[in-house]
Amino acid sequence: MAFTVNAVIPVEELIAAAHELSITGRWERASRLLDACTADEPGPRARIARAAAQVALEQDWFAGTDTATVRIEVAEKEFPGGDWDVDFARLRNTYRRLLVVDGRLRLGPGGKDPAALAFLLREAEGLRDGAMDEGRRGWAEMYLGLITDNHFADLAGAPPHYASALRAAESDDDPLLAREALRHLGDHDHDAGDHARALDRWRRATTLGAAAGTVPGTLAQQLLLAVLARDSGDEAGARALATEVERWAGAIGAPRLAAQARGFLAGVDPTAPPAESGP
Repeated sequence: MAFTVNAVIPVEELIAAAHELSITGRWERASRLLDACTADEPGPRARIARAAAQVALEQDWFAGTDTATVRIEVAEKEFPGGDWDVDFARLRNTYRRLLVVDGRLRLGPGGKDPAALAFLLREAEGLRDGAMDEGRRGWAEMYLGLITDNHFADLAGAPPHYASALRAAESDDDPLLAREALRHLGDHDHDAGDHARALDRWRRATTLGAAAGTVPGTLAQQLLLAVLARDSGDEAGARALATEVERWAGAIGAPRLAAQARGFLAGVDPTAPPAESGP
């Protein structure tokens, strides 16, 4: 028997609860929570729609689904005058859809529409320049780095964006942004052969992600620590870490991360660029 409970919940508490569920990998639960709530006033209704789009983005990235586009369109209708956060959600979704094709990463510009990539970069620059606070500016800088890195293969141009994002994260006390910036700065340290600095940054990123409650993000960091363990000659430790990452990722419904861990166990370096752009 189903019961309906009418309760007055502050919208900020509702959104915070959905966010915490989302970063732990409980995306469907977070979406159902938001969908179950109704708001008569346009402001709260718009904020709930925006939060639902943000949850869908997290789910699509880790679970390999494709739910964010519709959610973002709904949120855009709730903000007829425009909204920075919804625009940023659209940017993140476009970035992902250009990067992950048929479940596989397509790094670099090969096989992609140059006009679409140039537009994506301009959108990120516009969001950075139009950000109303340091935290949002930092997230826009983070995506400028990711676009520069992963879509344009500009390995020298990306780290300054990550460094700027890290400064913003520290100023705004945003552990999730700091984790992202440290993760990708560590990638560049690793590629340059500076494994000590990569280890320091990746350990800090792992700690920040765990403290913030991001289960899939922390597992992704653990896989990078496994990479460094293998690089240092600790194959047993590397395999032990990767085995647990694969087990946990499968359990929470993050198939792409689980596949990366299986690939690592088979000898694939998940940090290595592909031999050529494209699938």
